[in-house]
Amino acid sequence: MADKQSQSNKKLDEVVAQARRASEERGHGYRAQALKMYPWICGRCAREFGRANLSELTVHHKNHDHDYNPADGSNWELLCLYCHDNEHQRQTEALANKGIALDGAKAPEATFNPFADLKSMMDNK
Repeated sequence: MADKQSQSNKKLDEVVAQARRASEERGHGYRAQALKMYPWICGRCAREFGRANLSELTVHHKNHDHDYNPADGSNWELLCLYCHDNEHQRQTEALANKGIALDGAKAPEATFNPFADLKSMMDNK
């Protein structure tokens, strides 16, 4: 039993490592292209970057689809870490306001109404 679980864990570790490598390769591919294509300036706050702090400049996918990477860079913009985090937070909040969770599932509708019996409570006083 322990041997079977060990093999299963090893296989899972290999799959995770392979997925991470593939993601990293994709990331370096479009990041390198974007850095060659665009000036090293955040598209939101206009902060300028040099070689010393270039790691703080990220590639943002405008349509939020990390697998859509056209060669002309039309789905990319360079954002600093702070603006990039802010952009994703804004998208998360916009989806939440529509009742959609990050995984795309519809959030359950609220059924509790705290004021449902307010009139009768007020009448009793």
